[in-house]
Amino acid sequence: MADLAAAEPWCVRETGLSEDSLSTAGLRHAESLFALANGHIGLRGNLDENEPQGMPGSYLNSFFELRDLQHAEAGYGYPELSETIVNAPNGKLIALCVDDEPFDVRTGELVSHERVLDLRAGTLRREVAWVSPAGTAVRIVSTRLVSFPHPSVAAIRYEVTAGPGVRLRVESDLLANEEQPEQRDDPRAATTLHNALRPVRHSDDVLEHRTRRSDLAVAAAVSHHTTGTRTVTSEPDRIRCTITGEGTLRVDKFLAYAWGAEASADRARQDRDAAVSLGFDALVADQRAYLDEFWAAADVELDGDPEVQQAVRFGLFHVLQAGAQAGPHPIAAKGLTGNGYDGHTLWDTESFVLPVLTYTHPACVGLALRWRHGTLEAARDRARELRLAGATYPWRTISGAECSGYWPAGTAALHVNADIADAVLRYAAASGDDDFLAGAGLEILVETARLWCRVAHVADDGEWHIAGVTGPDEYTALMDDNVFTNLMARHNLRGAAEACARFPAQAHDLDVGADELAAWREVADHLHLPWSEVRQVHEQAAGFTRLQEWDFAQTKDDDYPLMMHFPYLDLYRKQVIKQADVVLAMALRSDAFTAEEKSRNFAYYEARTVRDSSLSAPAQAVLAAETGHLELAHDYLAEAALLDLRAGGESSGDGLHIAACAGSWIALVMGFGGLRDHGGRLSFAPRLPEHLPRMCFRLRWRESSLRVTVTPAEATYEVSGPPVEITHHGETLTVDGDPVTRPIPRVEERAAPTSPCPPQRRRDALEA
Repeated sequence: MADLAAAEPWCVRETGLSEDSLSTAGLRHAESLFALANGHIGLRGNLDENEPQGMPGSYLNSFFELRDLQHAEAGYGYPELSETIVNAPNGKLIALCVDDEPFDVRTGELVSHERVLDLRAGTLRREVAWVSPAGTAVRIVSTRLVSFPHPSVAAIRYEVTAGPGVRLRVESDLLANEEQPEQRDDPRAATTLHNALRPVRHSDDVLEHRTRRSDLAVAAAVSHHTTGTRTVTSEPDRIRCTITGEGTLRVDKFLAYAWGAEASADRARQDRDAAVSLGFDALVADQRAYLDEFWAAADVELDGDPEVQQAVRFGLFHVLQAGAQAGPHPIAAKGLTGNGYDGHTLWDTESFVLPVLTYTHPACVGLALRWRHGTLEAARDRARELRLAGATYPWRTISGAECSGYWPAGTAALHVNADIADAVLRYAAASGDDDFLAGAGLEILVETARLWCRVAHVADDGEWHIAGVTGPDEYTALMDDNVFTNLMARHNLRGAAEACARFPAQAHDLDVGADELAAWREVADHLHLPWSEVRQVHEQAAGFTRLQEWDFAQTKDDDYPLMMHFPYLDLYRKQVIKQADVVLAMALRSDAFTAEEKSRNFAYYEARTVRDSSLSAPAQAVLAAETGHLELAHDYLAEAALLDLRAGGESSGDGLHIAACAGSWIALVMGFGGLRDHGGRLSFAPRLPEHLPRMCFRLRWRESSLRVTVTPAEATYEVSGPPVEITHHGETLTVDGDPVTRPIPRVEERAAPTSPCPPQRRRDALEA
């Protein structure tokens, strides 16, 4: 793990470089934590000199290479190609020589080394004091940013201070086809691509390349402004600017990328020159102004747990870095912090990341959903290939094509359609963006709804059923009537019907007639939800409660994650759950369950959930809070929030878990804040455990900003903008002008249900 200092409210600080932090795993962890991105460009937090390194990474959203998918046995509808994010030309490289001695943190004497990720400034600052093997002392300060207001631009200021007469030489590179480490033996790791870029043209300031199979173009432009003397050399894969001076040296390095449809050297130069004209200080000021505006509407404050406070802001910052948009782009599971999952977008974007951005930075959501709309034709093609109707959105993708060779999810996880529809309906309600809903949003809703009418069938019991699907829990695949899938499909169908009724002319243009609307409503009203009379709980899928129980007593600690140590056949036929499924259904479709059903369901599925997925803890935190397990909710909140920041782990080295970053906000605002949004209305049922004295969160709702302050005893609501009607623990309130304060009904803390893998008790950690 990285050598992180004690938690600070607005930054993440690494102090020193221990042997552990210089290991491959430690370096990879820090490189993910200190990654900078803006939704378009992503730069991993490698050291400026790039050695030592765990995994280099410079990424451009949707810049990928094609590769063949190998199947042990071919089958109809199996994808033949997958997509893997490409390491773009790396402009971070700045190597220093001091009197001809190369600066390396592993040689000489490293007097001090500190890196700070500033969550308000949006910069990564590094300060180093080093004595060379020959005894020459230098101080190095570098500041790196990837600009939010100028989305094609990144910049670095590199400053060196030494004694008079000390000869300094900086070699600053823009390097393509950088060597990559080999793939880890883990299905979540990316495929390693070597020499993926084909040189096209090069000059003293621009490299132009194309990917070899996907034939995507990229142009990378670089410029240096310095106090020293410089010379530039170039070759097809490298531009090197060598800068020399004595005593002190400062270099401002400006980078700009153009790729995809706008991939031209002229466009890259134009954006770079605009950044140069502004200057480094102005780029820093613009970055701070952008983030000031974001935090004013998105910040979450939590008193009583400094580490979680830091982690929630860290998570929000990385969600913004993944989701900020200046044009429709996907939001990958790892954002642009690493190449895990091959850089693919998965369903957790719509179910975890977009809900957070909907209430904190809705402009990002409109563009992300327009990207989904832009891939609709590929989803229609996939539906036709699978002999379905409407659209079938992919489980894993970059461009819109299905990239998963794991067919029980890639083919059978049809819930992805409804997850996207849910994101459309939530965004439309929260933002009031009727233009989007009447256009791209309606078309998504219609085509996703058409799928459900094709896959659902009516049985002898008079109810409609959806057979042979995989829900969020990938340890229970190809089951009938998955509760999560059926509830989300119901929401999709009803939402599509209501939107068509609201925009009849646009619905007519999509060939939606009265009979089709009636069919959607019929299926939605009668979709079966499995219920066990014996257990008195909803079944995750039909027959789930009759499956053999998993033998947790004989499962060793190092057997987790189970998917790495047991065959899927064993997992599929037993009551063991990778990640919250019914529990997630209760979080997203809370209005479909009674309070008693939620309590029984939560206890039953806690006893069978092992959380081999980072997506599980946030949903469990939400239901723990709602059902009165407030300390357990805090435990799950901490697990989600600290997963990447403090817990580390090899999977963080491939990039951060962006959905878990979003999950800390979900655990706080939907959990302790009790936020729900059904039928276009906001409701809150806040509750805090007694040992957390206060939390405060902000969210956007249409033209207004709402601020909610919660203590264990009461909640206060304040609005900036037009009045907002809300519900507080069932009481309807209009918040307008003056703050509105209401008491919080007291609830007795309930003991945590039985769990095979209980989370660490957060209160014990705080009191230690």
